[in-house]
Amino acid sequence: MAMTFTKNNFSSETSSGVSLIDFWAEWCGPCRMMTPIIDELAKEYEGKAKIGKVNVDEEFELAEQFGVSSIPTIVIIKDGNEVKRFVGLTQKAVLASALDSYLG
Repeated sequence: MAMTFTKNNFSSETSSGVSLIDFWAEWCGPCRMMTPIIDELAKEYEGKAKIGKVNVDEEFELAEQFGVSSIPTIVIIKDGNEVKRFVGLTQKAVLASALDSYLG
């Protein structure tokens, strides 16, 4: 299961290692289509990378901090810095390949 990122845990959870964050909202159809993909990645990368979600309606400060204007936006962070961004529906294989490139 994907973790939930909030302004309270975001910095501590993403400051080291690789994290994949899905910026989403409940009312967003494409976001709901990404949910099973994000959950599968969370299972497959458990212990290797942190995979989670930011609800942009509840955590608007984080969404603003990352300049999220369209959702879903998926951001990969390595050691506290954004290294890759995807906007819109993204295939699981594309996300896995990107994660692998930063884990290697």
